[in-house]
Amino acid sequence: MTTAIGVVLTEHIAAARLEDLQLAGDILHVAGSPEASDSLESVPSGELVALIAAQIAALAAVAAHPVDAIGVAVPGIIRAGVVEESPNLQQLKGARLAAQLTAAIKQRGVAAPVHIANDADAIAAGVAATRGRLDKLTRVWTIGNGIGYGRWPYADGVWEGGHIVVTLDPRERYCGCGGVGHLEGIMGYRAMRLRFLDLEPEEVFANAKAGDPRCRDFVDLWHRALAAATASFIHLAGPGRFYFTGRNVDFLDLSLLRSHLESMVRMSPLQSFSLEVLPSDDATALIGAGVSALRELHATP
Repeated sequence: MTTAIGVVLTEHIAAARLEDLQLAGDILHVAGSPEASDSLESVPSGELVALIAAQIAALAAVAAHPVDAIGVAVPGIIRAGVVEESPNLQQLKGARLAAQLTAAIKQRGVAAPVHIANDADAIAAGVAATRGRLDKLTRVWTIGNGIGYGRWPYADGVWEGGHIVVTLDPRERYCGCGGVGHLEGIMGYRAMRLRFLDLEPEEVFANAKAGDPRCRDFVDLWHRALAAATASFIHLAGPGRFYFTGRNVDFLDLSLLRSHLESMVRMSPLQSFSLEVLPSDDATALIGAGVSALRELHATP
């Protein structure tokens, strides 16, 4: 039996124990609300490390077997255990998170390798694991405060799909990273609040359904932007299945997205793509974090 611990750090912290790639016991939620969009932004990085380490220690203490690996999913550019950039949790930029967590859990009596993964990649791994697709290319868009692009199996690279350029309009500068024309600058929750200072994003989509021209035009732009980014990945890596999830996935109109995507992907060998919406939950990401950690453990010589 393999035992792993998965942790997800997004708008909140969730942690769980996995046995043979299945959740074992309850999911722990700390230091934030799944419904909040920015509840962890003001928490110092040292406190985040301590909070995560405490949850790992609590889960390890009740495990029936020694913990083989610990997977932690974090938004941003992650390389070799270092958070090189994280626009939505800026206090983590430059953090040597794997090393810091390894030291923190060691102080709490836990000795297991720590693997840090991008949060969207963890969701892609979780989708692949729970759907028997670990041997197939799985791609996921996560729609929330930021926009994430997850890929399984992991391939070396940055893969910051939320920052792909989808417009040349110089006025499109709402992305949290400061870049112009980015997908996240259109679709991200924070970006929408900056764009519509008089409306919350939920009101924008509700008003669009009621026929408001300004909101309706933006909702069309929102879907065209996602279609453009998806079409770019189809043209680079081929067709296949794309999953959509995240706390704001309910904004997505799959038929409208498909209509725009079909106008952008015209070469017949690339048209065999499929789109599927998944409910947002922590379980998939937690399983994926554990799967990623175990795969990294087995890949290490």
